[in-house]
Amino acid sequence: MQVILLEKVANLGNLGDVVRVRNGYARNYLIPQKIARRATDAALKEFEARRAELEKIQAEKLAAAQALGERLNGQEALISQKAGVDGRLFGSVTNADIAGALVAAGFAGIEKAQVRLPNGPLKSIGEFDVQVALHTDVIVDIKVRIQPELA
Repeated sequence: MQVILLEKVANLGNLGDVVRVRNGYARNYLIPQKIARRATDAALKEFEARRAELEKIQAEKLAAAQALGERLNGQEALISQKAGVDGRLFGSVTNADIAGALVAAGFAGIEKAQVRLPNGPLKSIGEFDVQVALHTDVIVDIKVRIQPELA
């Protein structure tokens, strides 16, 4: 299925690109999230008429993400979890836990899908480097410090 991208999508294309994607990806994700529209003649004409407006909205989103990224860059999230004497956690620290700690620290608008844990959930005490993708062009590194919970 061919779709017109209404915003920049990583590994797919930029605003206004007409790309070919799998039918399920378009029907179940891109179109319902209003990231893309079907590439029909009418949709192409409407997109060209709204191109400046969409570019302005994307520029505002990028500016907001860059401002949040400046504040967030180099920050440390502190998380307390129950742990055994050998330093392993009872359970694990997931991207939802990290996003919750950042929101509690005053960084509103960070969702769990934006926190990237390349090696999966964190399962031990210590400091870890984690990336937060605020926008496709704005990726910030933060530190997550996991400490044992005092009983």
